[in-house]
Amino acid sequence: MRNFLLRLVINAIALAVTAAVLPGIHVKNDSIETLAIVALVFGIVNALVKPIFVILSCPLIILTLGLFVLVIDGIMLLLTDALSGGRFTVDGLGWAILGSLVMNVLAQIVEAVLGVNNRDKDNDKIVIISR
Repeated sequence: MRNFLLRLVINAIALAVTAAVLPGIHVKNDSIETLAIVALVFGIVNALVKPIFVILSCPLIILTLGLFVLVIDGIMLLLTDALSGGRFTVDGLGWAILGSLVMNVLAQIVEAVLGVNNRDKDNDKIVIISR
């Protein structure tokens, strides 16, 4: 549960910064409540719909050496736009792809700063016993 809430906060921060930086992405009002709702919708879309898109477009992903994943991420952002009830808007697929790229980079930076993906270092050790 803690990890879910942390990722929700990370997505909300990434959404807010992306909307502030890119003129093609808009958040209706920059309240914490609105950002949390949009981040929740974005998280649900990424958890439920994105794996289906990735599996169905696997040949395109292989053909483009993984670059088609950027298009899929943009489509997920457009789907979030459609499901957010007017709280979040994206002006087109180009802005969605650029926005998803910015959001991914920001999310990685915030995760690194907060240490979300750090596992316990003691559990990663391999002990070799020799005679």
